[in-house]
Amino acid sequence: MTDAVIFGNVDIIFGDHPDKALAMVDQGRTRDEISAETGLVLGVAGASLAVKEGEILVLMGLSGSGKSTLLRAVNGLAPVVRGNVSVNTATGSVDPYKASAKALRDLRMHTVSMVFQQFALLPWRTVAENVGFGLELAGVPDAERKQRVSQQLELVNLAKWADRRVGELSGGMQQRVGLARAFATGAPILLMDEPFSALDPLIRTRLQDELLEFQARLKKTILFVSHDLDEAFRIGNRIAIMEGGRIIQCGTPQEIVQNPTNQYVADFVQNMNPINMLTARDVMRDGVETDGTQVGVTGTAKPETPLIEILDALSRQPGNIGVVDNGSVIGSISAQDVVAGLTRHRRR
Repeated sequence: MTDAVIFGNVDIIFGDHPDKALAMVDQGRTRDEISAETGLVLGVAGASLAVKEGEILVLMGLSGSGKSTLLRAVNGLAPVVRGNVSVNTATGSVDPYKASAKALRDLRMHTVSMVFQQFALLPWRTVAENVGFGLELAGVPDAERKQRVSQQLELVNLAKWADRRVGELSGGMQQRVGLARAFATGAPILLMDEPFSALDPLIRTRLQDELLEFQARLKKTILFVSHDLDEAFRIGNRIAIMEGGRIIQCGTPQEIVQNPTNQYVADFVQNMNPINMLTARDVMRDGVETDGTQVGVTGTAKPETPLIEILDALSRQPGNIGVVDNGSVIGSISAQDVVAGLTRHRRR
């Protein structure tokens, strides 16, 4: 699978004469230490990460961890002082910090779109005009622009609101307008900076579902910033956890829950409910065992069967679930195995 974005040992420092801080970055000094000695602000330190085409990669961390700063490096909006950023475009790889002014404009118009937390909509314009704003700036002819806007409004179920002012829409609907505007440009890469955090939980969950539905059809590459652990684990193919400007761990939700790289990550995920991300393979024991009891296999499941379905099966018919792959039983799951799998990440 092709990499859409590559961060190569990226350092981002805010302030004049950032070279003063680089040696301290190399020594592993903290953001507070660097600030105290140099007056500079460490945004990101030594970030190396490859974002694959078509995946949703969530940058996760507490406020000030550097996740939004790293996101903005994709289109050249953060002061990268060392390292490389490579963005795959239709004409080849582009580093926004080494590109010409024209190449950078092309990158921002045709390859990368952003969706913000506060929508960044123009209140004096209609929904359709907001969706087509990026196309208008790019000089797309009126007829083509109207056609593309119409398609995107249908996609996000806002066609009947096309001629309304955005101020007449609810917060969730306004965020859909922001999504439609990003989709309308045809850019293959979306940067989403906490786009749903200002919404109430019910609307936020609904928009997360809609984003996943859109992604199933459009196959965009999405770099998504979140401080909501449940959101990150719900939508992310992979998650990069950041702390103090550094990437601490990057992996699938299952990898992070089951094998946190250090105590910080373990503490970070210990209070979350892993039931929605674990599968039969994650909790099974190899072979078919009964722990000395006479309870046998009462059902079967595939390795990728969601754990929630295993729980449902065990509640209806207690016993052991055999895990079958290519016609062979490769493991078994009892109620005790489910409990152990759900609590494993909290024992670290």
